[in-house]
Amino acid sequence: MSDAPITPLLAIETSCDETSAAVIGDGGVVLSCVVRSQIEDHMEFGGVVPELASRRHIEWIDAVVAEALTQADVRLDDLKSVGVTRGPGLVGCLLVGLAWAQGLVVGRGIPLLGVNHLEGHLLASFVGQETPPFPFLALTVSGGHTSLVHCHGVGEYEVLGSTLDDAAGEAFDKSARLLGLPYPGGVHVDRLAQTGNPHAVALPRGMSKKPGYNFSFSGLKTAVWKHINEHGVPEGQALADFCASLQEAIVDALLLKTRKAARELGVTRVVATGGVAANSRLRSAIAEMADKEGWEVHRPEMRFCTDNAGMIGYAAWLRLARGERSDLNVDVAPGLALGVRA
Repeated sequence: MSDAPITPLLAIETSCDETSAAVIGDGGVVLSCVVRSQIEDHMEFGGVVPELASRRHIEWIDAVVAEALTQADVRLDDLKSVGVTRGPGLVGCLLVGLAWAQGLVVGRGIPLLGVNHLEGHLLASFVGQETPPFPFLALTVSGGHTSLVHCHGVGEYEVLGSTLDDAAGEAFDKSARLLGLPYPGGVHVDRLAQTGNPHAVALPRGMSKKPGYNFSFSGLKTAVWKHINEHGVPEGQALADFCASLQEAIVDALLLKTRKAARELGVTRVVATGGVAANSRLRSAIAEMADKEGWEVHRPEMRFCTDNAGMIGYAAWLRLARGERSDLNVDVAPGLALGVRA
């Protein structure tokens, strides 16, 4: 344990298409968290264009950091440490944030902590708490990642299962594109599903009868394509019904494996986190399952569901408080896995 002060801590997140900076205070409290989204820049392409995303980070990072410092009423001279996403993510995007952070810590002589982006998601439900309530089972669902992780402590993560193909967020977005909905598709599917019948269209629940805790959404995507190819793109109420059925299929697949893991491991504390954790049906369905199973469920505040520097700063704060530091020459790791030191 280090006695040197580590707050105020500046956190930077640039792993994909959000440029984000946050300031963390004593106790891991988020004093500010600024997120600038690139959705409009990538919308016409139907997905994230890595080169464009990297350029936007370069253009925006100075202003985003300045805004985070202003909102927290903190100056650059006040900073005691920096946390930054090292991976996983898009290599060009990660380089922007890491290079900016390295320049700052070298210039100011303060410690650096490279953070695993997925660890940030795992801990996002507990931002501001002195210690997360370990152990817990985490369902991490986003556009790039879907996994079940048994979390035993800071840095002690056992990956039980992950997606064998598309992540849940990709299943939403790719299916939405087939339906003619704008990017990002998950939001539009969720909105339309509010007035739809979730049992109107029979869609598969990938891997539901397979042993283990892995996920698969490629079969669902194929089923969506076949339905549209045979019946055409639904409109009006039929579109709402299809979206509700699609959403229910994805949520069912996620929660079937979560319940299986919780029962077999004897876990009663469950976390749902990541961008898809903002989905209204997933949030309500996991609450319903918790009542039946006797779980204690934790979900991040909505602002900490999607990629943000607040969760990255909290993870960095927990590790820095334990005396951990990253080498100033640390490099990005686009394929960084959980359980690998960042």
